[in-house]
Amino acid sequence: MLEILDALVNSTLEAAPALVFAALGAVLSERAGVVNVGVEGMMRAGAFVAAVAALAMPTPAGVLLGMAAGGALAALHAWLCIRWRADQVVSGMAINLVMLALGTFVLEARFSPNGTPSITQLDRYLPGVPFIGGLTALTLLAIVAPFALHAVIQRTRFGLRLRAAGEKPQAVAAMGVSVSRLRFLAVVCGGTLAGLGGAALSVATLDRFEHHMPAGLGFMAVAAMVFGRWTPLGAAGAAVFFSFGNALRIGLTSSAPGVLEVVPQGFLLALPYLLTLVLLAAQKKGAGRAPAALGTPYDPELR
Repeated sequence: MLEILDALVNSTLEAAPALVFAALGAVLSERAGVVNVGVEGMMRAGAFVAAVAALAMPTPAGVLLGMAAGGALAALHAWLCIRWRADQVVSGMAINLVMLALGTFVLEARFSPNGTPSITQLDRYLPGVPFIGGLTALTLLAIVAPFALHAVIQRTRFGLRLRAAGEKPQAVAAMGVSVSRLRFLAVVCGGTLAGLGGAALSVATLDRFEHHMPAGLGFMAVAAMVFGRWTPLGAAGAAVFFSFGNALRIGLTSSAPGVLEVVPQGFLLALPYLLTLVLLAAQKKGAGRAPAALGTPYDPELR
């Protein structure tokens, strides 16, 4: 029993960083008033660039490049939505579709249809220690990051302006602060976090980029943000819960193979996503309110 619990905890902690970073990135963007459903594409870019870069340079440098790739896509999203007032949902979905096609094309043209060659994973610490052994530095960072972002949003002048940009952008403008620049910065930083989440998949959870990455985790991260009521701690908690659902699926198929004789394998594969839908459906109406100006382009002439 203890071995099963140890495996579940380790699997959850190993899978959680990708979802936590992506959910925090979505929180940062949407608290500033910009809808970002392009997290999936930004994660895919981060995972692919980090894995490819790690073939030619140290893996930590590949992680940094993966973050930059996510930030670059977020900058494109911000430019379209803030400068040209494009539909924010359409822009995000376009990024997802472009990265799905572009990643598949480059992968098949340069490597193989299934994935890149194996790379050197990030170093793992405390091997053999129950529950916490064999984890990377990204796991510790994923534990600290929600509290750090919560402090920034709730306790700093920047956080106050960020929240105001998502609630009442005219109040921010009245203080002499550029709403467009503030939102642009928030979206880019959020995309950088999403890129870090994607990089965690390919250099920490696995040792390669696979063609299906991130397999819907970006959408799950957005769901975690909504379930967490647009707060860093709530989004991170929901992300960990969804990661536990994925770990439970792996644990059931590996530790109890007899389950497959009773429960269809397709159901187990869909278990994390079913948990996501059930929690969102069970969430009380009005339990968490989105920022008032979310999805609304800033018009300096409005008062």
